[in-house]
Amino acid sequence: MTNERVAKTTETTIATGGSRIRALNFLPVTITAIILVFLGIGLLYLNPKEIPSVLIAKLAPAFDLPPVQGRQLGLKTADLRGEVSLVNVFASWCVACRAEHPLLMRLGKQGVVPIHGLNYKDRPQDAADWLDRLGDPYTRTGADISGRVAIDWGVYGVPETFIVGPDGRIAHKHIGAITAKSLEKEILPIVRQLRQEASK
Repeated sequence: MTNERVAKTTETTIATGGSRIRALNFLPVTITAIILVFLGIGLLYLNPKEIPSVLIAKLAPAFDLPPVQGRQLGLKTADLRGEVSLVNVFASWCVACRAEHPLLMRLGKQGVVPIHGLNYKDRPQDAADWLDRLGDPYTRTGADISGRVAIDWGVYGVPETFIVGPDGRIAHKHIGAITAKSLEKEILPIVRQLRQEASK
């Protein structure tokens, strides 16, 4: 093989190797771009508040929680039978929980529907102080200090509110703080419908 041919072969090898290196350099950029496209589509078209719960129409998970510090009544599965009720997952450290709390207080005073509290990963004294200071709208309040019960309920974060039928089945899940609009347009109509069905 002549020196000229060797030089050409070497140049070709270097060029090919350079192309491969350049392609590999662009690979992370390409993967990142693809991920960003899918994330963008998700942010534009998917609403996290519309994530369906796999527990809808199923019996509430079995649990038995002690009361929040300073309260007399804890919360267990058997308490969710016999009437339509709400189970509100809350925590003293949750900003959105504070926003919905006055609405829960008003609902509790009106006696429209029993509201049970599932206190999520709270320090006992903090939960007690929070309810003492802001008011306690709950018929029963279970202290889920470990967060295990909330996981069984499929809780993504606080606040979340579940509507439970008189048969103990979960009929609806509301993600995020309850507002006056969501209460009137979403939650109370389901409560009324479940009561009508139970009375037939």
